Amino acid sequence: MKIKDIQNALSQQYVERQEVVEALLVAMIARQHALLIGPPGTAKSAMVSDLTSRITGAEYFQWLLTRFTTPEELFGPLSLKELEQGIYKRNTTGKLPEAHISYLDEIFKSNSAILNALLTLVNERLFYNDGAPAQVPLMSLIGSSNEYPEEGEGLEALFDRFLIRFEVDYIGEETSFLQMLKGTSPLPASMTLEELYELQFFSDTVTIPDDVYETLGRIRKELKDEGIHPSDRRFKQSLSVIRAKAVLAGRDHAEREDVLLLKNSLWERPEQRIKVAAIVKKHAQDAVKRQMEETIQQVKDVLEAVKTNSTPDQALEATKKLKMLSADIEKLSQSYPQRSEISDLKELLKKSMEEVADLALGV
Repeated sequence: MKIKDIQNALSQQYVERQEVVEALLVAMIARQHALLIGPPGTAKSAMVSDLTSRITGAEYFQWLLTRFTTPEELFGPLSLKELEQGIYKRNTTGKLPEAHISYLDEIFKSNSAILNALLTLVNERLFYNDGAPAQVPLMSLIGSSNEYPEEGEGLEALFDRFLIRFEVDYIGEETSFLQMLKGTSPLPASMTLEELYELQFFSDTVTIPDDVYETLGRIRKELKDEGIHPSDRRFKQSLSVIRAKAVLAGRDHAEREDVLLLKNSLWERPEQRIKVAAIVKKHAQDAVKRQMEETIQQVKDVLEAVKTNSTPDQALEATKKLKMLSADIEKLSQSYPQRSEISDLKELLKKSMEEVADLALGV
């Protein structure tokens, strides 16, 4: 499938951005909007631009917003010829109203002169030109910002329009950082706009089984117990994301794990992100994968502790912890012998113990 080729190409090119790449593709299939939050220099605009360039025939619009950005910059200048006849009409050629995919950097810098038109455009796919509503071809608006909007700035409605929200940070792992520095030759992968339309149409036909609906119900209940209240509209829109995730996986039906992407959708405030992610994973993620992810995080914490405090006692404590984790994973392997990915985790634990030993010897 061509869209999988694009996903693989971008995931290889942009290290530690696999989840973001997947989310952007899902957003385009689902015809939803996505928000990327993170510091400058984290490849946010590069990913969106590269992705769009691989969709032949797609019109792309990119702009950096400031407090002084004018409507003309986004929506086009007034047509002087029309103005002479008393018609207040904009020439939208090459501007946001004619784009299939748009990227607006520092989107929360938009001023009131832009905000209302932007809200109507992203929510209803309509642009009012000389008072007449015109349908726009916009599939996905990708917004980005270095920071979240502050309360009381009147940007809550715009923030709510982004169904998928991701934090994008600097590269964490040293091996990934070195891979980024060395660079890789971009893999040739592309598709046409018509082929993307076909995937969008197919997405509308994806079957969602009762098990998935029931999972969403359990997630909603536990979020409510924690004082987190995503709107009914957000849950309803999330179905399009679940369907699109299934299409990206090459299926005509949704599965429970497709719900995992909603950990980036169902929170209202940034401080709720971790709690929402834990609840979504609890109900949607495969139990084996969840235990493996938890183990990998514990291994990272152990290694970080040893690197921070490289003493013999710390190394001994780390070795004990890793041996306990290895024993747990060995039990998991015996319970699920068909899960070949567990062997990769066993290898990771083995290498981690060797790394701890080397650090201890270094002391």
